[in-house]
Amino acid sequence: MWSDESKFEVLFGKLGSHVIRTKEDKDNPSCYQRSVQKPASLMVWGCMSVCGMDSLHIWKGTINAERYIQVLEQHMLPSRRRLFQGRPCIFQHDNARPHTASITTSWLRRRRIWVLKWPACKEDATKKT
Repeated sequence: MWSDESKFEVLFGKLGSHVIRTKEDKDNPSCYQRSVQKPASLMVWGCMSVCGMDSLHIWKGTINAERYIQVLEQHMLPSRRRLFQGRPCIFQHDNARPHTASITTSWLRRRRIWVLKWPACKEDATKKT
């Protein structure tokens, strides 16, 4: 079973003007752009597997290890029960910090959830800088 979360910014709300110009263009209206001062954002989590997929779960704010564990408890575990009905499964998520935090990995171990080892994304070591 694979899962991931993503942040979506909603670009509406208090709009202001943002000016991009040179001295010569200071009064040119084409240099003005509308900008969002504080875009609203939502986090969305979902999972899928060969057995199917579950619904998306949405919340406000950012993700940290504690919140990620809540998502796993409230959404991943029930999804796993529904999709696999007691059959074994391997859980896969990426190497985001909340996923690899020690409290998260301990939580997963205590619940005997097999996690697919996932290599960290690193630049090619042979690449010259």
